Amino acid sequence: MLPPVVAGIDGSVEGLAAAEWAAREAVRRERALALVHVLDWHPRQETGATANAAQRHQAGRVLRRAARRARAVCPELAPYEDQVEGPPVEALLKAAAEAELLVLGSHGTGGTTGSLVGSVALGVVTRSVRPVVLVRADEGGVEEPAAAHENPAADASAVAHESVAAHENLAADASAVAHESAAGVGAGDASRDVLLGVDADAVCEEVVRFAFEAARTRGVRLRVLSAWHPPTPLTLGPAAAAALDDPWRAEDRLGAVDAVLRPWHERYPDVRVLVTAVHDRPAPALLGAARGAGLLVVGHRLTERSGPPCTGPVTHAVIHHATCPVAVVPHF
Repeated sequence: MLPPVVAGIDGSVEGLAAAEWAAREAVRRERALALVHVLDWHPRQETGATANAAQRHQAGRVLRRAARRARAVCPELAPYEDQVEGPPVEALLKAAAEAELLVLGSHGTGGTTGSLVGSVALGVVTRSVRPVVLVRADEGGVEEPAAAHENPAADASAVAHESVAAHENLAADASAVAHESAAGVGAGDASRDVLLGVDADAVCEEVVRFAFEAARTRGVRLRVLSAWHPPTPLTLGPAAAAALDDPWRAEDRLGAVDAVLRPWHERYPDVRVLVTAVHDRPAPALLGAARGAGLLVVGHRLTERSGPPCTGPVTHAVIHHATCPVAVVPHF
C-alpha cells in the first residue's frame, strides 16, 4: 500500500486549512488521505473513563469536521480518521514517518499570526524525515516583515532564464536568456507557480525532486530562485568584493543552476521552468518572490550533531513569514 498524505488536525482554522490542502494533494498524488488528531496529553495526567470518553468524543467531532471540509473540496476522497495519544510532536513525527508527506497548520491554537509558527509544527519540521507542508488559514492576509522586499531585486540586477525542456534539444533552451525583474516573475500567469529556493553551490536532489513533482502534478510553472549576498569590502577588501559584485557573476550562478537542473528537465519534460539569479539576501528574496505563489519549497538539512534540532536561517525565516504554503523537505 502506498503511503498516504497525512494532515495533523488540532481543531483550529489552520488545521481545517491543512485538511483541505492535504485533500487536494492526495488527489494530485493519487494517494489516500489520513486525518490525525493527537489527544490532549500530559505525562502526569490521570483521567478516568468518563473524562477519557469525553476527550475522545471531542476529538471525533474535530476529525469529522475536518473530514467534511476535505470531502467538500475533493468529494471522491474517503478520509481515514485517527486519534493518537502521546506528546504532540512525537505522535506527529511517528505519523509522518509512515506518510508520503505531512501537512500541518502553520500555527495552531495559541499561535501568533504573521510572526511565529506554532511550537508543535516547528518541532515536527526540525526532526521529520519526511516532507512537511505548513499551511496558513488565510494565505493573503498576513503581512510580511519589513525586510522582505516586494521586489527582491529592487536594489540589484536579476537574471532570468525560462525554458520548456524537451528531450530532443535541451541546448536550444540555453539561448533563451534575458534580463528580467523579479517583480515580473511574480506577476500574471506566475500567480500560482511552485517556487523553489536553491543554493547554487549545494543543490539537493530530494528538494529538487519534490519541487518538480509538485509542479508536474499541478500543471504549473516551476520558478527556481538562487539568491546570494556577497561579502562586503570590510571582510574581503574593495577589489575582491567588487569582483564578486560584478553583474556577470549573476550569469555564472544562473549557468551553474541550469547545469544542475538539466537532468531534471529530461525527467520532467512537460514542466516549464524559470530560473532566476538574484543579488540579495536569500530569505528576503524568497519571501518577496513567494507572494502569490502556490507553494514554496525549501530544504532542511538533518544532522546528527548534539544539541536541540533547528532549521537553518533561511528555512526559519520562510516558515515564520511566508504567506503561501511552505514545503520543508528534509535531506542529509
